[in-house]
Amino acid sequence: MKWIIDNLITLFYALIIAIIIRSLIIQPFYIPSSSMEPNLLVGDRLFVTKYSYGFSRHSFPFSPPLFENRIMYKFPQAGDVVVFKTPADNRTDYIKRLIGIPGDIIQFIDGDLYINNNLVLKTLVKKNTQLFCGPNKIQVNIYEEKLPNGKKYTSAYRNDFTFSNTDKYVVPDEHYFFLGDNRDCSKDSRFLTEVGYVNKNNLVGKARILFFSSNPRIASIFNFTKWNTSIRIKRFFKKII
Repeated sequence: MKWIIDNLITLFYALIIAIIIRSLIIQPFYIPSSSMEPNLLVGDRLFVTKYSYGFSRHSFPFSPPLFENRIMYKFPQAGDVVVFKTPADNRTDYIKRLIGIPGDIIQFIDGDLYINNNLVLKTLVKKNTQLFCGPNKIQVNIYEEKLPNGKKYTSAYRNDFTFSNTDKYVVPDEHYFFLGDNRDCSKDSRFLTEVGYVNKNNLVGKARILFFSSNPRIASIFNFTKWNTSIRIKRFFKKII
């Protein structure tokens, strides 16, 4: 009986330590969609640091109402790749790139991104290539974009049509505006009724590094016989920018 009790106590302490690490330090996440291609692929597994922007109830499993506002708050930077809870249900995790901070004006004009009425510089990197959009492939051009703060990253726009023109999105106080890097295959802040502006309390953490990647379109990760073709070794321990 003592052996059972000792093991239960050890298991309890291990569970508490795991919850603390997951809630306050680092948490693994899985990429289920193609909205962040070409930078994040379906099947990527990455680490997100939970302390990057301070803590809210969404830092903890099941989002318990431990406190109302964010504590130890640190401002995210435009260009960060962020995991957040969607405002629609405060439950679903999304991962997108932060484009607009409070007070920014975001707009697309003729397929180009503008921030505060200034064109975001984009340089063509690769023309007429293919990316996934759900189960289908789309033809895109890939660009390097440079935000006003100097942050650079790659984004993709369809070369047959794109998210051409929008009204102006004015980011409210204590909220943020997010876009997927796969611009024409992303449900993000442009869709106000489904995602829209994201409150600071909904931020979960900053995506830091890929630690594992496999292609589920080839085979399940548990299908060891296909590991030679499904595992993307070159993506292991790749820094997320």
